[in-house]
Amino acid sequence: MAKIAIIGIGDDGLQAIAPALSQRIETAELVLGAQPALDLLPESVAGERIAISGDLQDLANQIRAVGDRRAIVLVFGDPMFYGLARYLTDEFDKAQFEVVPHVSSMQLAFARVMESWDEAYLTNLANNPLDSVVEKIRVADKVGLFTTDDIGPNQIAKALLAKKIDYFDAYVCENLGARNERVTRGSLDEIAKQAFEPLNVMILVRQQELPDRPREAVGQRLFGNPDEVFIQSRPKYGLITSAEVRSLALAQMDIWRDSIVWDVGAGSGSVSVEAAQLASDGTVYAIEMEPDDYHLIEVNAQRFNVTNVVPILGKAPDAWANLPDPDCIFVAGSGREVIRIAEAAYARLRPQGRLVINLVAVDHLTELRQALRSHNDNVQEWMLNIARGTDQLDRLTFEALKPSFLVAATK
Repeated sequence: MAKIAIIGIGDDGLQAIAPALSQRIETAELVLGAQPALDLLPESVAGERIAISGDLQDLANQIRAVGDRRAIVLVFGDPMFYGLARYLTDEFDKAQFEVVPHVSSMQLAFARVMESWDEAYLTNLANNPLDSVVEKIRVADKVGLFTTDDIGPNQIAKALLAKKIDYFDAYVCENLGARNERVTRGSLDEIAKQAFEPLNVMILVRQQELPDRPREAVGQRLFGNPDEVFIQSRPKYGLITSAEVRSLALAQMDIWRDSIVWDVGAGSGSVSVEAAQLASDGTVYAIEMEPDDYHLIEVNAQRFNVTNVVPILGKAPDAWANLPDPDCIFVAGSGREVIRIAEAAYARLRPQGRLVINLVAVDHLTELRQALRSHNDNVQEWMLNIARGTDQLDRLTFEALKPSFLVAATK
């Protein structure tokens, strides 16, 4: 197979590329490209033209059929920047290709709005689900988005506003490099009400003077939130895993951005919600057997605006039979039953996974420790005695919380 050139062009076709490169395209025997790119070619390009679709496997078959013909793959912008070249050089031997980039439309867009893009969050909505992109935008300072026909700037703006993310100035850069180029600046609310040409790049720039969360969420933390911010059922009010114990437990769970987490005996979901905020790209399964508490899990998840908490109604271990193996598990319980549940949970952990158990009574602590140490010597224990400061008759006093015990093991 002859070496295939993957050449990037702009919306102005061959006019803005070097003469030698233009001649190479004109003398090619076969030109593959998306139909909009082929439409920009002049009649002087005599080679066979084949329009490629979004089906990457179909494209791979077309590349295999090139044979010894002089072939060109024509794309817009930089072929290695969210372009076809990344797929082709992974699918085939890199030595079969030569990549000739053009200015990326993303580069042009940032130049048009006169913003640097060296630290921006850049992504293509053709390859990433909108929900996960929205969560990454939440903490970004600058964002560059390749939109799609199905997910345009107005849909993106609406999705951000639905999550109360309203602290960005938005730019929509249409038909960059072409005669009908247009750049629109506006608030997300304004962008959500407009329609745009399909060839566009969307840029978001954080408004520095505004907070990155709605006013009612100021003071909301990733973990260790005050107990009273969680909705609790009246019969069990005050039985929530306290903020101090919750903080240490979540730290010991070693949660990563894409972790799969189980919260067994989730109650009203305080641990689940905060675990979900830490595992922003992962999933938290909140397992609870009491229907009243089960419904509160969803209420508290909505209250904290997390969408990656999955409430599971049922009794452990049967309730987790069909769940994916977790990276970390939190178990809250009392009595000998917690020992059986902890051992069953440990068996489902992935290698190097973390199991953390919260006991509110000392009765079965030694038995639990021995059960876990029969599987693994790496077991740690804590006794937590916490007192919170309070004013009483204009004097500082401390009110002690009930002692609590944590046991942690790494598989």
